[in-house]
Amino acid sequence: MGYPSDVLSTRAVIKHGNYAVVPPTGLVNNVVPGIEGCRVSIVASPKMGASFVQYVIEAPKGAGTTKVFGNQENIETFIYVVSGHGSFTVAGKEYDAPQGAYIYAPAGVGLEFHNTHDETMKALLYKQVFIPLEGVKKPDVYFGNVNDIPYREYDNMANVFVKDLLPVDVAFDMNMHILSFAPGGCHPFVETHVQEHGAYILEGEGCYLLDDNWSMIKAEDFVWFGPYVAQAAYGVGRTNFTYIYSKDCHRDVIL
Repeated sequence: MGYPSDVLSTRAVIKHGNYAVVPPTGLVNNVVPGIEGCRVSIVASPKMGASFVQYVIEAPKGAGTTKVFGNQENIETFIYVVSGHGSFTVAGKEYDAPQGAYIYAPAGVGLEFHNTHDETMKALLYKQVFIPLEGVKKPDVYFGNVNDIPYREYDNMANVFVKDLLPVDVAFDMNMHILSFAPGGCHPFVETHVQEHGAYILEGEGCYLLDDNWSMIKAEDFVWFGPYVAQAAYGVGRTNFTYIYSKDCHRDVIL
């Protein structure tokens, strides 16, 4: 990498147990057994205060998993292709995975991924502990592509749009959404809730309230919001401010 071109500085803000802003410029490569030939950055984990683990993966041609990822009995997994073109394998079935493709693997199943094309594939990989619901069947494998899902207006606002990537069904204890703000769009109110989010910025720029601080956020940043952290955003700049984010849902709090 060589010597820095200027005085060392960062936009990263890490408030353990509260929130975090993780820009791409500070990410390092983490060795994760079973993921080979890839640059792997762990951007959220229980060490930060998150209840899940999220990875940013850059896989050159031919790189990917060498064994099933996240197939422990109580672990559910999810992967989304930010750019490039690859393939997923879940429960022995292979899926073509161009940009925008994603797949959810239920607890105990796990997933595999590979870059099958010349361009580097960037993907977001996610795992968390599945919380079963008594009397409800465990979710099935779910595959889709965000480019096939139309946006709908968010909370009846004509300049904020949302997509649900997984079924809104009590069988699922998590979901992934894409939220997009036109320039000047904002949340309808400052949110303060028990759910936590991990958000990866896909495009644009935003001004985000995290706890009591407004932060400038831009494409390729990762933001983690802990439970009950006050949060709201404005889309700024000349393009939409868009991010994909995780949400825990459909479960009571465990004591």
